[in-house]
Amino acid sequence: MTRFVLLALVLAGGLLLSTATPAEVDQADAEIQYLLEFVANSGCTFVRNGDAHDSVDAADHLWLKYSNGSRYADTAEHFIDRLASKSSWSGKTYTVTCGEVTEPSGDWLHRALDDYRSEQP
Repeated sequence: MTRFVLLALVLAGGLLLSTATPAEVDQADAEIQYLLEFVANSGCTFVRNGDAHDSVDAADHLWLKYSNGSRYADTAEHFIDRLASKSSWSGKTYTVTCGEVTEPSGDWLHRALDDYRSEQP
């Protein structure tokens, strides 16, 4: 829980430095927070650079990448494409396995974002 409070503060601070409008910042902040919580609560297995990680570890890693690179992610799409889809160190694509299905994390996260947006008023 403390981790997500800290995450919210970092997200708000990082996004306020962008050139986006306040409405865009609020939307991006909410969407990225949603995606990080979605990952943490998914129960899925994430593979990065050949090593498997549980969903909480994966969310922590993505939060760390975002906290260090938020200037590259002023939208939820940029967060997914630039930070949450592949290793910045090796260039290898992250994968996620939920049940019996393994797929690139970017595809999975884009679907989650689309679902989230379709539920918003």
